Amino acid sequence: MTACIVGWAHSRFGKLEGESLESLIVRTAADAIADAGLAPADIDAIYVGTMNAGFLRQEFPSSLVLNLDPALRFKPATRVENACATGSAAIHQALNAIEAKKAKRVLVVGVEKMTEVSGPEVGEILIKASYIPEEGDIPGGFAGVFARITELYFQRYGDQSDALARIAAKNHRNGAANPLAHVQKDLGYDFCRTVSDKNPYVAGMLRRTDCSLVSDGAAAAVLSDVDTALALDKAIVFRAAVQVNDYLPMSKRDIVAFEGPRLAWAKAFADAKVGLDDLDLVETHDCFTTAELIEYEAMGLTAPGEGARAIAEGWTEKDGRLPVNPSGGLKAKGHPIGATGVSMHVLAAMQLTGTAGGIQVKDAKLAGLFNMGGAAVANFVSILEPLR
Repeated sequence: MTACIVGWAHSRFGKLEGESLESLIVRTAADAIADAGLAPADIDAIYVGTMNAGFLRQEFPSSLVLNLDPALRFKPATRVENACATGSAAIHQALNAIEAKKAKRVLVVGVEKMTEVSGPEVGEILIKASYIPEEGDIPGGFAGVFARITELYFQRYGDQSDALARIAAKNHRNGAANPLAHVQKDLGYDFCRTVSDKNPYVAGMLRRTDCSLVSDGAAAAVLSDVDTALALDKAIVFRAAVQVNDYLPMSKRDIVAFEGPRLAWAKAFADAKVGLDDLDLVETHDCFTTAELIEYEAMGLTAPGEGARAIAEGWTEKDGRLPVNPSGGLKAKGHPIGATGVSMHVLAAMQLTGTAGGIQVKDAKLAGLFNMGGAAVANFVSILEPLR
C-alpha cells in the first residue's frame, strides 16, 4: 500500500453531555495532528465521517474542522457517509487521495452524537440503514433486523444463545480495562446469559447485552504517504484495505452466510499475502453478538455454523489463539456510528505501537479489522502493521 497512519486521537465514548459535535471534531482533530508531529498547515485534505440521519439538526459538518486553526481555512474538506461503516469509508477516501497523489497528509475524523434524541427516535434513524421497502417495518428496528438474522442462524445451526452470552461477557470483560469505553464494567457470563429486568429481550432472541450501545464520541487519524511517514516518529502501514459491497435487501442474499464479509477478508488476505493465523488480533464489528459470531466464520476462524466453538474454547479471548475485540468492541466500547471505523483503525494502531495500555495484546505486530455498514452490506477489512 501507499499510505500509513502517522497520528491519532480518540475521545471517550459514552453519553457525553458536555460535548457538541463541533467540540468532538475540533478536539480529536487537533490531538491527532499534534500526535503526528505535524501542524494544521501541513494537512492537505480533510474527510469527516458522520451518519447523522437525524441525530442532530446540524448537517454539513465537514468545515467544522477548520475552526481548530485558521491554517485549515480553504483546505478541501468532505463529509463521508456509509451507514455504520462511515468511519472506514472516510479512511478509504484518504487512502484514495494519497494513492492518486492529490494529497500527502490527510486528516480523517469520525464522529457521532447519538444521545440527544429519544430511544424511539434512535430506532427510527438506525432502521434507515436497512432496505426500507421490505425491512422498514420489522418490529424492534435495526435490532429487529439482527433478531431476524439470529433466528435464521438458530434455525440452521441450533440455538446459540450461550455463545452470544459468552461473546457479550468477553467484550465487557475487555471493555472494563479500556478507559475509552462507554461501559467499563465486567458484567459476567451469568448476567449476560440470564434474561432479567436489567437484561430483557430487546428483539426476538436478542437480549440487551447482545446489543451495542447508543454512544457519543469521536476518533481521528492522520494518514500520509510512505515517504512522509518515514520522516515521522511512528507509522502504521496498510498491508491491505478492502471494500466489498453486497445487495441491500436481505431477501436477495443468504444473510446467515455473511458472503460480503467473507469475500472482503479473502481479498484482504490475498492483498496482504498473509493468512488468518498470521494476525495477532482482530477488531470486528459486533453491533450485535450474532454479528461477531458469524464474523468468526466469515474471517475463516471456524467453518460455517461452528463459530460457537471459537468462543467456547477461548480462542478469541485476549490471551487466546486470536484475540477478538480486546478493546471491548462496539458491545462495551460503544458504537457512535461515524466514529466506529476510525476508532478501529486507531485502536489497532495503538496495539501495534505498544501503547494500548490495559487492553494491550502482547507482542502485537499484525492487526486485522472489520467494519460493516448495514447488515453485511458495506464491508471493510484493513490489515495493518508497523512500517518499521
